[in-house]
Amino acid sequence: MSTLAIAVEPMPLNPDSGGVVRVGGTRVTLDSVVYSFQEGSTAEQILEQYPSLRLADVYAVISYYLRHKEDVEAYLGEQKRQAEEARRQDEARFDRQGIRERLLARRSSKSTGSS
Repeated sequence: MSTLAIAVEPMPLNPDSGGVVRVGGTRVTLDSVVYSFQEGSTAEQILEQYPSLRLADVYAVISYYLRHKEDVEAYLGEQKRQAEEARRQDEARFDRQGIRERLLARRSSKSTGSS
């Protein structure tokens, strides 16, 4: 009679230097996998979207999400808040009003200046 060796596998989630959690040593974020899963994608469909992932890692991330939903949702909420704050700061720094007109004027002045 053989016995099955049960081993604990390390979770394929790693925070980068900015605190963004990435999956399996790739650039794919935890957010991306969870949002795809929440939208109804299967692990195999998520793998099709992100071929740099391993199927086992996708399943592990989904399992982690289901077991730690409250913590993951809090993390996702904080990521969303930070993204919105960065967007607000960008909009405050760069006046988007009239940008098309300024770009067209710049293009026009370059084309008339080089003739």
